[in-house]
Amino acid sequence: MNPLREHALGLTRRHFFGRLATGIGTAALGSLLNPRLLAEVAAPAPGGRTGGLPGVPHFAPKAKRVIYLFMAGGPSQMELFDYKPRLAEFHKQELPASVRMGQRITTMTSGQSAFPVVNPMFKFAQHGQSGAWVSELLPHTAGIVDDLCFIKTVNTEAINHDPAITFIQTGFQQPGRPCIGAWLSYGLGSDNANLPAFIVMISSGKEADQPLYTRLWSSGFLPSKFQGVQFRGQGDPVLYLSNPPGVSSRVRRRMLDGLAELNALAGAENGDPEVQARIAQYEMAFRMQTSVPELTDISRESKETVELYGPDVEKPGSYARNCLLACRMAERGVRFIQLYHRGWDQHGNLPTRIREQCADTDQASAALVQDLKRRGLLEDTLVVWGGEFGRTVYCQGNITADNYGRDHHGRCYTVWMAGGGVKPGLTYGETDDYCYNIVRDPVHIHDLNATMLHCLGIDHERLTYRFQGRDFRLTDIAGKLVRGVLA
Repeated sequence: MNPLREHALGLTRRHFFGRLATGIGTAALGSLLNPRLLAEVAAPAPGGRTGGLPGVPHFAPKAKRVIYLFMAGGPSQMELFDYKPRLAEFHKQELPASVRMGQRITTMTSGQSAFPVVNPMFKFAQHGQSGAWVSELLPHTAGIVDDLCFIKTVNTEAINHDPAITFIQTGFQQPGRPCIGAWLSYGLGSDNANLPAFIVMISSGKEADQPLYTRLWSSGFLPSKFQGVQFRGQGDPVLYLSNPPGVSSRVRRRMLDGLAELNALAGAENGDPEVQARIAQYEMAFRMQTSVPELTDISRESKETVELYGPDVEKPGSYARNCLLACRMAERGVRFIQLYHRGWDQHGNLPTRIREQCADTDQASAALVQDLKRRGLLEDTLVVWGGEFGRTVYCQGNITADNYGRDHHGRCYTVWMAGGGVKPGLTYGETDDYCYNIVRDPVHIHDLNATMLHCLGIDHERLTYRFQGRDFRLTDIAGKLVRGVLA
């Protein structure tokens, strides 16, 4: 007996119509085919929201959306934001055992016989009314410090890239759980039915040596419709967005209607909720054929706006172009916008490579905050800038006059936030003179994520999803609000 042949023989015309008549019925099929009748997909909630959970947000939010500028690889806090003047005294001295305290280190420096401190070779100055310290590498960011909230004491247990980036994105070091964008899509839905609630864009520095995996913006065990949609830097922003030659929008509409009927029948037979998710995704793809080209066309932006982001904004796929697109997405109601910029992993040749990374990102990051502010969007948009960990104060390899490297460091590093829900012009937390340990106000990864959710009106302990008999959440079984940064 061939089970595949038996199944095929069962799919007769009589079987098809019999299941149609006695299964879901005409009314149910109609509700699946018409998004306006499908509450989970497109029924408008108060304020024009589609999707999301009843009762979420749990309280009045300060922010409606998030733009997460993720510097993949681990930016060095000593070279950028966490000014430590005493490092000049400690330069080339061995890092004291009392400071290192037996820290677990990576295999890249575990074989070193010495751990000499290296003083950053870049100048720092205070800026703005807040007097925030910023490196000469970031002149544009220095110009907006009074809009920023610097958190200098973010910390993580992870010391290698994959578990560290997975941890900050999903709340767990091992793959398989939903990322923060999927949680927000699930809980809050979308403010624009014609665009995904969660969009991802990727750019790279001159040395993009760390891979990024699609599971970082996956929905994990949540239904697949909550996963991020990656926009490409070249060609159609989304694969197959354009109709193939000879296929009109009318033909595509008829094809999708027929496909929806077949999917609805399959859903009625096997009860798989992913079938409804697939129907909703096909409908979203059809609507995106109109909405995405308009979104990604920056030709109508003013000359002043384009120049604000710098010359790289003219290059599709660049960090600057992605920042401008992120602003336009925020303007159109996209809930969570994730920008990844690769290349922040300076184990060697740090002075040259970090200059390149800052040149790629500094102006556009500052421009995004300024542009949101000009458009009246910053007050309800939370912007986050940071990586998966920081860098060690000791040198990896040898120190020369113009060259050195730093290894991964999770005990303390800097993240900045701006906009809805956080205090502007604030520096929160303090590290020791070696920028190695936290002296005051630690902020764990779970605390950071809990605080981000709070800005969006979500109690991180109440946004849960039951899977395999357990209620899961983004912050696992930990996390507390960082009330000191909340506006």
